[in-house]
Amino acid sequence: MTKASKLDPGTKPDGRLQRSERSRRLIVEASQQLIAEGILVPTAQQVADRAGVGIRTLFRHFADMESLYATADNYLRASYEGLFLGGDRAGTLAERVLHAIEARATAYEKLSPLILSTRAQMWRSTVLQKNYARNQRGLRKDLADWLPELLALAPHKREAVEALTSFETWDRLRSMQGLTRKASIEVIYEMLCLLFAIDQAAPGDSATREGDVRT
Repeated sequence: MTKASKLDPGTKPDGRLQRSERSRRLIVEASQQLIAEGILVPTAQQVADRAGVGIRTLFRHFADMESLYATADNYLRASYEGLFLGGDRAGTLAERVLHAIEARATAYEKLSPLILSTRAQMWRSTVLQKNYARNQRGLRKDLADWLPELLALAPHKREAVEALTSFETWDRLRSMQGLTRKASIEVIYEMLCLLFAIDQAAPGDSATREGDVRT
């Protein structure tokens, strides 16, 4: 007699598999909680403690931190990629430039701890390096969808547009230079207007008050 398939309605769930999957999710969620709280490079022990499991249990489910990173990305990928989807991609070039910046600003604000954690650990993680490279390719493709006029720009200008719309630029403006979200959007918008030769002032007030610039 053959074993019942997974699709057989008479098949009972495997309790051990369910418990194992629950433990794996708890461990992944614990790692993400720590990162969200600012612990950008959590140790295996910190993750185990937060998940409420022993360190042996963690390494029984994940052979090493690389496998934890890979599983976490499998769980999280749809949600973080979803932050870059949609948006109003109609209208003039100037309108689409602004909307693209605003969409990325919203995503970057939500994903900042995760991205910073990834960058802090990439030097020693092949998994994180591959994931980061894949995501950068996706962002480049998404930007071309927002702004097909990119193809008409000289190569060095296309690279400048990508740099200006990157997380690294956003993080510098927000964290290093202390600009508000609105001021950061205005800085990037005005620079992109120059690259695309858009004859339009920055959104909002033409003169931003000094008190509105920094947090």
